[in-house]
Amino acid sequence: MDWTIFQFLAPAIAASLIIAGIHAYLGLHVVERGVIFVDLSLAQIASLGAALAVWQGYDAHGPAIYWMSLGFTLIGAVIFAVIKGHEARIPQEAIIGISYAVASAAVILLLSKATGESEHLRDMLVGNILSVQWPEVWLTGAIYLVIGLFHCAFRRRFLDISMDAHAVAAKGVSVRFWDFLFYASFGFVVTRSVAIAGVLLVFCYLIVPSVGGMLFSERIGPRLAIGWVMGTVVSMLGMYFSVQFDLPTGATIVCTFGLVLAAMAAVRPLIRRRVTRETGAVLNTPVRPQVG
Repeated sequence: MDWTIFQFLAPAIAASLIIAGIHAYLGLHVVERGVIFVDLSLAQIASLGAALAVWQGYDAHGPAIYWMSLGFTLIGAVIFAVIKGHEARIPQEAIIGISYAVASAAVILLLSKATGESEHLRDMLVGNILSVQWPEVWLTGAIYLVIGLFHCAFRRRFLDISMDAHAVAAKGVSVRFWDFLFYASFGFVVTRSVAIAGVLLVFCYLIVPSVGGMLFSERIGPRLAIGWVMGTVVSMLGMYFSVQFDLPTGATIVCTFGLVLAAMAAVRPLIRRRVTRETGAVLNTPVRPQVG
């Protein structure tokens, strides 16, 4: 890959690494909470806001699209936080699925009545990470830095709720309030990421690194480290394959995620057997008495 191609890809590479960094962390919470498809649902709710803005005549590339999308995403955050109800008989995943289906249908209805800008809206929702420019990268990085600092400050509370919400609620903590803060911050990330990379790629950045980390560790720290390394390596590989074989970038990265995850799952039994064998050898080694 020559220097000219690298210069062309540099903003996209930087954007993918920024997205991978924060989504690997949020993916830990999503997997632990068992709300795997919340990303797709919030993304579709954001799409509904964008479709409504286009239907009202706003420029598909203007700021109104983003703010309308963000507003609808925050509404979705309220719905997922309030309706969750830890004593409810309806699984939250059912609410997420219903929200996704209704939002998808509403987007189709609005786009059927929109004129002129609907094609641009579709391009925006699908995402084209190669078209990202440095100003968008810096702005995205700044937004994610603020959200990352927010999660760092309250990481213990968010982790406790993700791991065992019932135990936290028993201590008198308002789980719904903290759920809203989590989903609201998550909504900021999703709204920004989907506009850059598209729904499928963002979903992979959210879920696949977390699942890859779970294959090799039960502890949060190692899982997060594995997820970050995986997201970085796959992003670089996907970009390289995309240029080398002239393939769509987003789809190439998604498929690379799938291949790498399959390879990690294949080598996991071999690593576990080796660790077990070495651990057993250490445990069975007789302790020699020290002389003197």
